[in-house]
Amino acid sequence: MQPMDPKPPAMIVGDSEVFVYSSREAMGYCAAQQVIEKLRRVISIKGTVRMMVGCAPSQDEFFDGLIEQTSDDDELWSKVTLFHMDDYVGVTADHPQSFRRYLYEHLLKYVTPRQANLISGEAEDLEAEASRYSALLEDGVDIICLGFGENGHVAFNDPPVAQFDDPYLVKIVTLDTACRQQQVNDGCFPSIETVPMQALTVTLPVFIKAGFLSAVVPGERKAQAVYEALTGPFTTQLPASLVIRHKASVIHLDAAAASLLPKSFLKSE
Repeated sequence: MQPMDPKPPAMIVGDSEVFVYSSREAMGYCAAQQVIEKLRRVISIKGTVRMMVGCAPSQDEFFDGLIEQTSDDDELWSKVTLFHMDDYVGVTADHPQSFRRYLYEHLLKYVTPRQANLISGEAEDLEAEASRYSALLEDGVDIICLGFGENGHVAFNDPPVAQFDDPYLVKIVTLDTACRQQQVNDGCFPSIETVPMQALTVTLPVFIKAGFLSAVVPGERKAQAVYEALTGPFTTQLPASLVIRHKASVIHLDAAAASLLPKSFLKSE
């Protein structure tokens, strides 16, 4: 159901539009609405669209909004080539915490895209799998729907491994402690010891070169990362800082995620 809250005015931060909503539901619905408009626009120009999505509890409301507004639009989805960002090494697609499982439960159960390209974290040859997925991304991505990690990561590009000029499009990474703890905080794993140590992830150049970035970032635990990304320097110590330097980017926040931002910093459009 469309939220009763009106869409808030846009605020300009760097090169981004920023919207702060009173609820996660309004945030997710409005972010989805805007992404759908972008999908239709790209399709009208190119005939098809390449879309990448993040898979995490922070994106639940976004996917709810996307499904509510497009689940009966077979024509739209028949023109979408879908990618996701990452998956844990050694975790099969049917594992409860696999990001492929999340993508199925929150999107692919309801819609059928033209093609869905999925990362196989359990591949026997991880380097070959990284090369395979990299080849699929060589033509770039039109629209990326992402979130911020508590440590400011984008996909699984944690500060220790993030590179804005990464020579790879997909790589194997070791997850840092803050990232693994977030998976526990999100309720995905019972303890940090049970969180996988490695993942396959798309890298930061994929985001930098994308046509449009839509970030959905809810919750108090993301407030510090939001503050640093929007007010701090462009640095791999906070990979999410790339979003406000992107010429076509929007950040959707709920009130909790925006709670540390100084009022004087945000200027309405």
